[in-house]
Amino acid sequence: MRRRPLLQLTAITRGFSTSTGKRLASQPAPAREKMPRLNPASQRAIDRLREYRPPPTNYELVPLSRRAAVLVLLYADAKGDLRVVLTIRAKTLSSYAGQAALPGGRADTLEETAFQTARREAREEIGLPDLKQSFPRPFSVEHLCEFPANLARTEVVVRPCVALLHSYDEETGENADPEVSLIPRLDAREVAAVFTAPFHNFLRMRDADDWGTKDPTEWYQGSWTGWHQSNWRMHQFFVPINSRSVVKPRSSSRMQKQAAEELEEKENSGEVTRYRVFGMTARILVDVARVAYGEDPEFEHNSHFGDEAMIANLRKMGRLNAVRKPTDELTPETMQKAAKLRQEGSAQSQRLADTTVIWASLALACPPSRRSMRLLAGDDTQMLIILQDDSQTAPLHG
Repeated sequence: MRRRPLLQLTAITRGFSTSTGKRLASQPAPAREKMPRLNPASQRAIDRLREYRPPPTNYELVPLSRRAAVLVLLYADAKGDLRVVLTIRAKTLSSYAGQAALPGGRADTLEETAFQTARREAREEIGLPDLKQSFPRPFSVEHLCEFPANLARTEVVVRPCVALLHSYDEETGENADPEVSLIPRLDAREVAAVFTAPFHNFLRMRDADDWGTKDPTEWYQGSWTGWHQSNWRMHQFFVPINSRSVVKPRSSSRMQKQAAEELEEKENSGEVTRYRVFGMTARILVDVARVAYGEDPEFEHNSHFGDEAMIANLRKMGRLNAVRKPTDELTPETMQKAAKLRQEGSAQSQRLADTTVIWASLALACPPSRRSMRLLAGDDTQMLIILQDDSQTAPLHG
């Protein structure tokens, strides 16, 4: 994979040398705003994410061409509340152009973990130092957890990786404002803007009371639709634009300049006053927030996380092959076949469970000290009750 050129890291570290970590003499030190540590609610949210353990994933089972990862990067604002970093994709891209998205992209190698992929892509897109680079003090990134994989319409398996941007050094007491001292810089070919949003509000129906917006009901819209041959809740969030939470590209690149100018023109004219976060990005944010805050959203939602079951069924159908075609996209016919496999699997599991209950009840008729049971699952389901006192084996077929 050809590496894309990167902007200088000093554009986001405000005068720090990437090689030594020391401040460059040619640039004055910016005044750093004192930042509090996480407030109690945010600290509990981070602790829950640290403790979260996702179920087994299909991510490592799909070919390299089907793997992608996104970074859910959280940090504390001036009140100690959590915010999340998002981007507006440049309109020059062939997929999801102009849409809000989490930083991320495709895996480079089979050996690269999902978190390594997410961090590398975040470096290329928003200038966040990757795992091989050091941060200017007091910043650091902690890998909190990963979530069940999601399935994009392009048949790419997307693994969400959650991380916390620390802006407080426990040893030295040094702290800083990420929005002032670590402003992400942009990749001209992928990002038209970087913005942040209040993380907890992805469980809310309205703007927060202290935002001062004209119409607080504009924050959320949702509807049910058909997806994966089942009812699917589509979330849409509308993040208010303000100068502190939005960063535009500073490069002289023609593509980057054009994308930024078009977006800024719409903002200045009042055509765009909020950024719309929807689709898979919105769903991931809702799922992560549900775990972090230990509460359900105020709006209706799907109870499960990710698309692991659907991904497994598509693998059985041979859909997620190593050779990926530009025309690969999930169709209603494909989803119907995958859903049928899921329904058949659920029915078989239910038959097995029902049979187990029946034969277990029969087995309980034997004295506890003189019985053992073994369940076999094949074309037929049977329970073997072994009577240990007379060495007789009685097969019971269901």
